[in-house]
This record gives sequence, C-alpha cells and structure tokens, in this order.
Amino acid sequence: MTAAQTLADSTPIPRRRVVSWALWDWGSAAFNAVVTSFVFSTYLASGAFVDPAIVAAAGDDTRNPALVLAKAENATVISTALTIAGVLIALLAPVLGQRSDGSGRRKLWLAINTGLVVLAMAAMVLVAPVPGYLVFGAALLAAGNIFFEFASVNYNAMLVQVSTPRTIGKVSGFGWGLGYVGGIVLLLLLLVAFLQSFGVEGRGGLFGVATGTAGGAWDVRLSIVVAAVWFAVFAVPVLLSVPEPPATAARARVGLWRSYRLLGSTIAKLWRSNRQVLLFLVASAVFRDGLAAVFTFGAIIAAQVFGFSPSMVIYFAVGANLVAGIGTFVGGWLDDRLGAKTIIVGSLVGLVVAAFAVLAIGTATNLFWVFGLALALFVGPIQSASRSFLARVTPPGREGEIFGLYATTGRAVSFLAPGLFTLFVSVTGDTRFGIVGIALVLLAGLVLMLPVKAVQRTID
Repeated sequence: MTAAQTLADSTPIPRRRVVSWALWDWGSAAFNAVVTSFVFSTYLASGAFVDPAIVAAAGDDTRNPALVLAKAENATVISTALTIAGVLIALLAPVLGQRSDGSGRRKLWLAINTGLVVLAMAAMVLVAPVPGYLVFGAALLAAGNIFFEFASVNYNAMLVQVSTPRTIGKVSGFGWGLGYVGGIVLLLLLLVAFLQSFGVEGRGGLFGVATGTAGGAWDVRLSIVVAAVWFAVFAVPVLLSVPEPPATAARARVGLWRSYRLLGSTIAKLWRSNRQVLLFLVASAVFRDGLAAVFTFGAIIAAQVFGFSPSMVIYFAVGANLVAGIGTFVGGWLDDRLGAKTIIVGSLVGLVVAAFAVLAIGTATNLFWVFGLALALFVGPIQSASRSFLARVTPPGREGEIFGLYATTGRAVSFLAPGLFTLFVSVTGDTRFGIVGIALVLLAGLVLMLPVKAVQRTID
C-alpha cells in the first residue's frame, strides 16, 4: 500500500465534497435518461421521421410491414451514428487522458466537455419532426455521446479524490445511484410540464405545448432544452468544491501519435506485469458496450415492438431508473463487502437471462414491464463496480491515464452492440430481434470476466 493510500485510510473525506462530486452524476441523467434513452432517441426512431406517405398508408396499424421496416431503417441510422461516435472516442480518449494527468487541469477539461454536451443538447431543439432532420438529430446524439465520454474520463478519475480505499465502492455506487434518482425527478418534471397529455388533443403538459408531428413536437424539443439547463446547473458544484489535483512536472503535452505510443507503452507494461488488469479492461470494454445498448435501444424496442406511447415510455423510464437506482445503491454497499467482481458477474448473469426473456415474450406488454425492469436492475451495479474496481488499482497521479485507457478500450469495441443490433434488425426486418445482438455482447463480456481475479494488485 502506498503512503498516499495509507493517508487516505485515516483522513475522512468531507461529505460536502462527496455530494458535490455526485451531483454531476445527478445532472448527467439529463443526457443519459432524457437524450440517449427515453426521450430524444425514441423521438428520432418514431414515425415523425418516416415518409408521411408510409405513415398515412399504415393508419392505426402499428404493425404495418412498410411502417415497421421504415422505423427499423431509422433505428439503423441512429445505431450507425453511435458506432461512428464510438470510433472517434477510441481515437481521441488517449490524448485527453494523457493531458489531464499531472496538469492540474482535470476540472477544466471536465468543464469544457460538459459544456460541449450541454451545447449539443441545446441544439437538439432545432430537430423538427421532418424526415430530412433525422441525420442531423443522429449527428447531435453522436456528438453528445463523444463529449460526454470525454467528460466522464475526468469525472471518474476524481473518484479517488472523494473516497478512501474502504469507501470507494460505496461512494461510486452513491454517485451512480444519485444519477438514477436524478433521472426519475427530471423525467417526472418533464412529463408533467410537457410530455403528458391532460385531455387536450395536440397539447401536452401543464404548459399546453404543441405535440406530435403536426404540432412540431415542441413537447419533446422543449424537454431537451430543460434537460440541457438541468445538466449545466448540477455540473457546477463539482467544479467549486472538489479541488484540482496538484500539478506535477511529470508529463509534457504530446500530440495524437505520441499519445498512442504512450498508450501502447502502458498496455505493454500491463501485459508484462499486470495482465489481470488488462484482462479486466478487455472484459469491461465488451460488457459496458452491452450496458450502453440496453438503455440506448431499450426505449426504442419498447416503442416499436411493444407499442409504448411517448408517455408510456416515460413511465417505463421512471420505473427503470427507480429500479436501477435501488440496485446501484445496494450494489455499492455490497461492493465494499463482497468485492467488485462478485457484483459484476452476478449482475451480468441477471442481464443475460433478462435479455433473452425479453426476446422470448414476443409482444406481451405486461411481461416486458417485468423483464425490462429486470434489465434495469442489473445495469447500475455493474457500472458502479467497474469504476471502483479500476480505481482501487490505479496509483495516485495516473487516474486520467488509466480511466482514459478505460474509455479507449470501452470505445474500441463500442461498435459491437450497435453493430449487432443493426445486423439482427436488418436481417429480420424487426426491431425486436435487435435484443439478440445486445444479449450476445453481454454474454461475451461475462465469459471474459470469469477468469479475472477478484483481488488485484496495484498497477506498476
């Protein structure tokens, strides 16, 4: 154990600092829940961006073959954009991780990238419900994902600044759990203000904004603006209360190719002296891609396969975030007692079973509520435990590098779940079978995680 870790054991972290850090997770629900999962992504995959002639011909028949195929093609556009975003993240994350370590500017990069996410979200108000805007909307979704991942590199690196070795699992779980709670509060706010119909046709929420394609879908578009403001506001506390790590003279800034040489050197060192960590990075890269797909495409499946209306999707989202939050708080508490690997493996088993169950139930809406919420239950604990697992073995002063590597390895295979989702949807012409691709990615991550040792030694 290093001297820094020993000091951390005996020095309690101020509660205000922990809460301020976790409020970024709370605010990030504006992007995770509203944009990528339950509102904007389902809006892009809805009939609003299908040729009006196809919509008119289908009428009230949501299973019309032409309409189903057109929506599946829209889902393919979205998944393709996210695949491209994943490639760009994999290419650029090493630069950001390398530059944050030792620079004393971790908060600065967090602020810049969070601000870019907020700007991308605000620009989504321009995405009118017209087929020609689909690519623009998908591009904004991809851009938001890119900058959100960059921000997360620095945010995750701060975990060691707000926890001790004995509380790192609980603090990580507290942050993730608070994110899910924030998602519940924000979604309910948006539901009441804009998205829920209160009996007035073509008007939504207490503000009576115009809904649907004919009304310009202002209920959705204004919801995204509010979500952007929400994220901006709750990103401020971490910037004010968590101190920058001290700057060191260890590393000068280098360009893209030099950063990859440094990344290669780090990977080579891990291969020689700590292959277990490298194996974890590979396993987590695979299963985290599956986790992202669960929320990204889960709402699309709910809407297109099980016929959920926009308001039903939000109700499901609230339930999913509630269940995920409970799972994450409990998982974080168990993490410090049972170990991160136990939480990850157990939750992955639950996810794979629930994913195949969603496929097996056909179009039974009531059963989708059961198994869809079961999926949500296991997502949060894996995310939290993965973060704490890596933070435990990262030496002081290299958090940005290691979490940059964490982001890079994750995004290096981020084409897997969107790609397999696209493949199964394209081959079958039915969005429902996209869940097979997600389940296979989760299963592969589980298999890779099994040989990883539960207790790791610190990275050299």
